[in-house]
Amino acid sequence: MRKIDKFEKVSEENFKRLVGVKRSTFEVMVKEYKKAEEERKKGHKVGGRKPKLCEEDRVLFMLEYYREYRTLYHMGIDYGISEGQASKVVRDVESVLIKSGKFSLPSKRVLYESDSEIEFVIIDATESPIQRPKKSKSNTIQGRRSNI
Repeated sequence: MRKIDKFEKVSEENFKRLVGVKRSTFEVMVKEYKKAEEERKKGHKVGGRKPKLCEEDRVLFMLEYYREYRTLYHMGIDYGISEGQASKVVRDVESVLIKSGKFSLPSKRVLYESDSEIEFVIIDATESPIQRPKKSKSNTIQGRRSNI
């Protein structure tokens, strides 16, 4: 069963909560990915194993991976694919969408060159404790005295 079929009955608001983008944005992403897949298949012989995930499920997989921040192993188990294949799906869909130019953020240079003012800046200042060895004077002095 396709995973995307479960999301068809979900309301627009809940779809965005689950996936992270609006349904219309998702449909544009799928359209771009399908177009890139058709271009890639042009001129190739038809053969090989059929993919386990359809195009919609691949885009959904990538969005869920970034939204939920789960490991590729766990995501792969949910979708019935291996961890390596899960990684390949994420990289493939991501690169196709970035190359399309519709889903990439502008560079810093573009922001600086534009006439608009930056209204606010967001800084991630999450503290994370680091365990370090304790230094004691007795250990340091003994080391110095042994060299005399």
